[in-house]
Amino acid sequence: MKKASILFVWWFIGMMTVQAQLVRTADMVVHDPVLMEEKGVYYLFSTGNGISVWSSTDMEHWKPEAPVFDQAPQWAVDTIPNFKGHIWAPDIYYHEGTYYLYYSVSAFGKNTSAIGVVTNRTLDPSSSEFHWVDHGRVIQSYPDVTNWNAIDANIIDDDQGKAYMSFGSFWDGLKLIRLQDDRLSVAEDIATMPTIASRKKNSDDPNPPAIDDNPVDAGGNAIEAPFIFKKGDYYYLFASIDYCCKGIRSTYKMIVGRAKTVEGPYLDETGRDMAQGGGKILLAGDQRWHGVGHNAVVTIAAEDYLIFHGYDAEDGGKPKLRIERLDWGPEGWPEVKH
Repeated sequence: MKKASILFVWWFIGMMTVQAQLVRTADMVVHDPVLMEEKGVYYLFSTGNGISVWSSTDMEHWKPEAPVFDQAPQWAVDTIPNFKGHIWAPDIYYHEGTYYLYYSVSAFGKNTSAIGVVTNRTLDPSSSEFHWVDHGRVIQSYPDVTNWNAIDANIIDDDQGKAYMSFGSFWDGLKLIRLQDDRLSVAEDIATMPTIASRKKNSDDPNPPAIDDNPVDAGGNAIEAPFIFKKGDYYYLFASIDYCCKGIRSTYKMIVGRAKTVEGPYLDETGRDMAQGGGKILLAGDQRWHGVGHNAVVTIAAEDYLIFHGYDAEDGGKPKLRIERLDWGPEGWPEVKH
């Protein structure tokens, strides 16, 4: 066999091996996904041991990458009882040449929780500059002390370049706080943080009771996973309501409101404040997808995309990656384009 033919055979075998390692979007089992593009490569981060990472050149075929952490961060081990390294709800954010990856550690169903942050100069694992540096705790919540839960962080800059972190799950709802200029710690008093979204119509109302097998500590104020996205003159607050993490019994759905400033108030299309039970339904489950939520929004080549997970009733209720185009209606409200 000629040398050129031998080289082609080895190239073909190599390509088949690479293809065998790739996973199509429709088959991706992920939870709480976020997406960032760098130099034509898309990097997806999601809940998992050490934070799960995938890369793709087309947003359709994904290659598994090494997790962000090869062992549990020591500060998190010291903070969360029985923590073994399963890290929740990452959020990827870019500022002045640095990627910031915020992440959550928690005892499930309790607000024994904290948000940490790790940074990198690049997302490309093959780069000589690739190195995750952990900066530890940004904010922490405590049972019977804070009536909020420090998970599900999302970072947004306002028009003056100040960074804000929205976060929260159940308890009193979703919170907002300004960060220091270095984006590594909070710049405001955590005792006076506003609630920007809740399922309660009045802030003084007690939480509705937990349902089914949900931990009673959190109550039934089922809202979490904030994501703030600037479009035109508005900041849009996306959030997930009702219940995740139950496979085909999941009832997750996404809501949205908007405000002229990051601080809010975020109102729905009828003028209801999201802090008092408002929120326009963006997407709910259907016959196949029994619960859809924990979304991010990203702009790629001038198109906006909704990144989220749904529980696939055709595959045992596994959480699968969903990527859908977002259009914006005549009144400026986001709409999922199927």
